[in-house]
Amino acid sequence: MTIIIKKCTLEDLHTLQEISYETFNETFKDQNSPENMKAYLERAFNLNQLEKELSNLSSEFFFVYFNKEVAGYLKINTNEAQSEEMGDESLEIERIYIRIKFQKHGLGKYLINKAMEIAIEGNKKKIWLGVWEKNENAIAFYKKMGFVQTGAHSFYMGDEEQIDFIMTKTLK
Repeated sequence: MTIIIKKCTLEDLHTLQEISYETFNETFKDQNSPENMKAYLERAFNLNQLEKELSNLSSEFFFVYFNKEVAGYLKINTNEAQSEEMGDESLEIERIYIRIKFQKHGLGKYLINKAMEIAIEGNKKKIWLGVWEKNENAIAFYKKMGFVQTGAHSFYMGDEEQIDFIMTKTLK
């Protein structure tokens, strides 16, 4: 088993879009209406939006490869790219998306560790993320990785308001 993490560039735009659609759809289609899923996917993962995110100097994307195949990705934000006002001493994990066939191989842990490594190198004091309150598997995983719920915020799936728990881990 070979696991490699590689920073994404604009050349990876189409692969990033493909994985974003696939993983988000696989994870959330059963709990949301087709109309809301379609609206969200088209807004969040269109090529212009992803290109803008990839070009933002305060955001970084990393592919995780499992045996030379792209298995998923990590998106982190600092400074003004964070989706909530958390200050300069925080790093946000905005996305950890793993394709279903690669789940249960510990890849999420590799990506969390990559985010923590970047946070420590950048002298950040905490790392945080938002996770849908109904995504019990993800919540359990984040708790296992040392995150605790510190708040909540609204997330819109199409026209439906949902609640994301904000989970934070303080770095030593």
